Amino acid sequence: QVQLVESGGGLVQAGGSLRLSCAASGRTFSRQAMAWFRQAPGKEREFVGAQTWTGGRTDYADSVKGRFTISRDNPKNTMYLQMNSLKPEDTAVYYCAARTSVVVTSTPGEYNYWGQGTQVTVSS
Repeated sequence: QVQLVESGGGLVQAGGSLRLSCAASGRTFSRQAMAWFRQAPGKEREFVGAQTWTGGRTDYADSVKGRFTISRDNPKNTMYLQMNSLKPEDTAVYYCAARTSVVVTSTPGEYNYWGQGTQVTVSS
């Protein structure tokens, strides 16, 4: 089992920045591909980005490319999402996820473990 806990969400003005953290505990963290998803009210869960356990490959959704950056600190069992140039359309609950594979994917159903989510609200 892997337990994931997100933090760092909040209210920010458009153009601002936030950094989300995802702390993992349980089974080995470093061998798993990790991802961030988000879900706005009335919408389906949306892929934000994912990273391999080595950090050698990182994929991003087109909507966040160039603004968001994923990083991870395997010794600290923590993944981060640095969000810059935030827009009102980035408002959502952000979730981190882990899968029992080193391969990244953008499909929510292929992730085995999920955090409880953290709210990000961007005001215009």
